[in-house]
Amino acid sequence: MDFALSEEQDAIFAMAKAFGADRIAPHARAWEAAGTIPRELWPELADLGFGGLYVSEEAGGAGLSRLDATLVFEALSASCASVAAFLSIHNMCAAMIDRFGSDDLKAYYLPPALAMQTVFAYCLTEPGSGSDAAALRTRANRTNEGWSLTGTKAFISGGGYSDAYIVMCRTGEDGPRGISAMVVENGTPGLSFGALEDKMGWRSQPTRQVQLDDCNIPAENLLGEEGKGFTYAMSGLDGGRLNIAACSLGAAQSALDATLAYMSERKAFGQSLDRFQALQFRLAEMEIELQAARTFLRHAAWAYDTGQPDATKRCAMAKKFVTEAGSRVADQCLQLHGGYGYLADYGVEKIVRDLRVHQILEGTNEIMRLIVARAILAERG
Repeated sequence: MDFALSEEQDAIFAMAKAFGADRIAPHARAWEAAGTIPRELWPELADLGFGGLYVSEEAGGAGLSRLDATLVFEALSASCASVAAFLSIHNMCAAMIDRFGSDDLKAYYLPPALAMQTVFAYCLTEPGSGSDAAALRTRANRTNEGWSLTGTKAFISGGGYSDAYIVMCRTGEDGPRGISAMVVENGTPGLSFGALEDKMGWRSQPTRQVQLDDCNIPAENLLGEEGKGFTYAMSGLDGGRLNIAACSLGAAQSALDATLAYMSERKAFGQSLDRFQALQFRLAEMEIELQAARTFLRHAAWAYDTGQPDATKRCAMAKKFVTEAGSRVADQCLQLHGGYGYLADYGVEKIVRDLRVHQILEGTNEIMRLIVARAILAERG
């Protein structure tokens, strides 16, 4: 078994890391304060092929594996997990259009999505349905021209900012089989947005409710088949869990790197902090956790890419393990900075705040445990 990355994968990681260091890290605090990410950043990322990481090459995408994609998100998150996670959402939407969209839908939406002239957001969660996603109530009724959507989506990254939204809505019976996926463009009559959410972390991502009130879209904006929306949503979540784990890993590694540099310079009782054995042990524990998390994540990505029968379980395990490890490491890094860790100037407190939500979204870590438990019990017959 070869655990080494290929030369191409090393190059992908290095390219993303360099872009983040040059174009994201110097501005991350300012973007957080402004509560938005400059639109001109996205075409720059698209120029690197990051607008369609796992969109097929035939459709104009990069055609990367999910393992390759985790390298991109890990590298970018070293500069800002909030920006990297937003890019992950767009990529999930672009991949759904590539996999499930009609030829006409793909021809219309994919080229601007890949160029990131059109930025996509994903609308599944509702005020009354989070973990129980199949209980969503947003309704799409047939009209002579297509569909009329009514309902409210909650916690939408890019709400009021994005150019188009993939909306999960009910077209049939209760439960997962009655759910379909639709594309709704910004500016469509009946589409509006709630107030900007005041969040703990991910503050550079504009997050709002998305409100649909007799929002009419053409029939061709149905994504894939009617009644298959929940299947599409769940298929995207395995990969999304890998991505968000990679975001935790990259940001936590950045926090550890900053802590190592700080401890080599900061002196107490006549020597630098990194000379105290008790603190060295804490550094060792963090390094062990991150190396274990990295191996776990990449093995889960391999399982996804190769179609292993237990890939969903492995993605859930990796998401739970890596996001919790990332938050533990970031918290310890703040502690080792002492009072300075609590100051925004040092960057660690932002990482602590940004990573906390990773245990909630893409399926809470409680749901990850449920997925794993059901899988191992099913394996016993």
